[in-house]
Amino acid sequence: MSPLPTSPIRFVSYEYDHGPSFGAVVGNDIVDLSDAGPSLRAVLAGGPVGNLEAVVARRKPTVALDHVVLLQVVPDAGRIICVGRNYVDHVKELGNEVAPRPVLFMRTAQSLVGHRQSIVCPSASREYDYEGELAVIIGKGGRRIPPERSLSHVAGYTCFLDGSVRDYQKDSFTAGKNFDSSGACGPWLVPAASVPDPQNLMLTTRLNGDVMQQASTADMIHSVASLISYISVFTHLETGDVIATGTPAGVGAGRTPPRWLRPGDRIEVEIENIGVLANTVISEPSV
Repeated sequence: MSPLPTSPIRFVSYEYDHGPSFGAVVGNDIVDLSDAGPSLRAVLAGGPVGNLEAVVARRKPTVALDHVVLLQVVPDAGRIICVGRNYVDHVKELGNEVAPRPVLFMRTAQSLVGHRQSIVCPSASREYDYEGELAVIIGKGGRRIPPERSLSHVAGYTCFLDGSVRDYQKDSFTAGKNFDSSGACGPWLVPAASVPDPQNLMLTTRLNGDVMQQASTADMIHSVASLISYISVFTHLETGDVIATGTPAGVGAGRTPPRWLRPGDRIEVEIENIGVLANTVISEPSV
């Protein structure tokens, strides 16, 4: 696996001592950038995050990365558009057929947490599953974007855990994919300039240290560029929209016997050149 690019600047949404903020991660520290705008989404609307590199270079670190609560990368994302059945082996392991067009569903921001935050095992379910994915964050909005121009609309990439409540999902994708705090997005946004080819990344999901999923994004049925183009046919993509691009084989539901997430489990989604999203499963608090 290739290391992260030399001295990469990554962008995070976080909370410290004065409410939600966003900033740049440099080494093990955060340089606060909250004076550049009210949120990372708002700043993306002003242009590529690469424009902030000169600002970051002139500032001293504000706080250590380990001392903050990391939020999902775009806490105020207008839409989180998810892609299902986008790897052939995953389609087969669940007994489905490859669809001619992307299979899409939506998640709410309330269903996601950030890196190092706890994800919640629903008390109403016995089939809580994991799905590691590459997520795309839109920088420049657009409608009817041709595939050859799609990647120019990407602000950056991050890791995504599409926590799936399978027993509810059988009746309703909306319900099964949107239990509060059942998924995660993070740890940070890596600018698109640092990921020249999103179809050449190794994705690995580990459960308690054991590799459960491992595949190249080259194995996607629908590439990042084609997904952006397809989605923009029916809706105007907006700055800060998140697109989760699907999961490879190895999910809990595809195993014999199934391996469902349980309180105390640690789940990690690692993507080459992007980082590691790590979360611990907890029981749903009693009401």
